Amino acid sequence: MSSTLPPAQNKILDRHALQHRIGQWHAAGQEIVLTNGCFDILHMGHIQYLEAASRLGDRLIVAVNDDDSVRKLKGETRPINVLASRMYLLASLACVDAVVSFSEDTPLELLLLLRPDILVKGGDYTPDAIVGAEEVRSWGGRVDVIPYVEGLSTSKLESRILELHRNKNQPT
Repeated sequence: MSSTLPPAQNKILDRHALQHRIGQWHAAGQEIVLTNGCFDILHMGHIQYLEAASRLGDRLIVAVNDDDSVRKLKGETRPINVLASRMYLLASLACVDAVVSFSEDTPLELLLLLRPDILVKGGDYTPDAIVGAEEVRSWGGRVDVIPYVEGLSTSKLESRILELHRNKNQPT
């Protein structure tokens, strides 16, 4: 039995290919949702968030911080997973229609190029603190915040892994 879903690799696009695809989606009357983040260790909180984001429109685009920008945001020990791996995992999700990377400190330049109908972030943000919110509203789009899933974060996972490793290596 063959799948109608495109292989994950076909969902990973550069900015200009994605801009073209968005044009096709808009021509078909589809509403474009965009979110962004590091997505370093993909976990249940990410999946729930992305599924909720995908239900807000017809197509979900995930913009992913490149490795250098993750280091700037999270510190020298991050990312744990390299960009290609993070993008492939995200593209493998049925709720994600396209994945694109960005290297700038914020996704503003990408937002201005892609002009999504809906910009989404997690509940650890307020609508007015979201980069690009004002711009998205200026072209008639909207900004949504999806409630944060408490206790689920890559940073917490990283800490737990390190704690387990330290405990394992302590003499008994």
